Amino acid sequence: MRANIKDFLPLFLQDVPMMDVRAPVEFIKGAFPNSQNIPLLDDLQRQMIGTQYKEQGQDQAIKLGNELATPLIREQRLAAWKAFTETHPDGVLYCFRGGLRSKVTQQWLKESGINYPFIEGGYKAMRTFLLEQLKVSLNTMPLVLVSGRTASGKTHFLHKLSHYIDLEGRANHRGSSFGAMITPQPSQIDFENSISIDLLKQRHTHKQAVFMEDEGRLIGQLALPHEMLKAMGEQYPLVVLQTPMEERVVIAVQDYITDLYPHYQSTHGEQAHEIFSEKILFNLSRIQKRLGGELHKTLHGQLSEALSALAHGDEEGFAQPIGTLLEKYYDPMYDYQLSKRQGRVLMQAPKEELLEWAKNYQPKKDQ
Repeated sequence: MRANIKDFLPLFLQDVPMMDVRAPVEFIKGAFPNSQNIPLLDDLQRQMIGTQYKEQGQDQAIKLGNELATPLIREQRLAAWKAFTETHPDGVLYCFRGGLRSKVTQQWLKESGINYPFIEGGYKAMRTFLLEQLKVSLNTMPLVLVSGRTASGKTHFLHKLSHYIDLEGRANHRGSSFGAMITPQPSQIDFENSISIDLLKQRHTHKQAVFMEDEGRLIGQLALPHEMLKAMGEQYPLVVLQTPMEERVVIAVQDYITDLYPHYQSTHGEQAHEIFSEKILFNLSRIQKRLGGELHKTLHGQLSEALSALAHGDEEGFAQPIGTLLEKYYDPMYDYQLSKRQGRVLMQAPKEELLEWAKNYQPKKDQ
């Protein structure tokens, strides 16, 4: 039998499959990228046993748990757990603290002829480990920020490197006022866990600088960890991706219209065009105050016409309003932010030149 797990680092570096036996309500709040929720207790059972524990102690809580574990429920739980262990013989299981639920799950499996280790300390210990390692990574790794005007192609640039962190990918959001994806963003805890794991992997794999996009405090509804935001604002050097306006418009149309609209069609069917149009115009309304009434009115009309043409497969109408948004709304904000960081800019160049530089860049030891 494999011993229960005390060393968390290999779990995350090797993407070890994890069976999370906590209740669904706990899993939704936060888990790990390689985990699957197959609970010992459902949400109601967890609540009942928790109340019993508080009012009458552990022994009575265990007694209630045994009463709730009817033969049918036990059979269902075991079938799901056995299927996981057969698919992932190298996996592990965990509950919140590596306590009673882990031990019960392990014991039931053992009685069925399956020896399967659990993680000592459970979810809570692993979450603490990742928060601690996040701070270590941010303070010791040679991180470089990729800056550039909106729709410069920064994410596409990162994906051409082997040593990068994709914050927007982990947030499931493109980062701008129009950047929401059709699928929901992860929980804040899941987002933080994923970032920490990505940094851990880069730290133990690459000796080169690791690149990530320069971001503001929020990516959609998710907040960057405080330590990361502070270091990005005060510490890390930058490179600036220079992309002509004409190319930026093409990238923006591709990212926000061409690539995204088909997802609405596959998800919403006949209602896709109406829902997509409402989303675009609602996002425009969110920045109305900064645009000013007259510019907002003009852009609303242009986007409305472009959306009408989109119903017939014509995307050409988006170029003008998107170009105006980039020039009048996004660029002034970017220029202001970059002006505060000029002393930390390592390189400014078009995509191919900057890509060649980034692949060969070696940070100085004092950076």
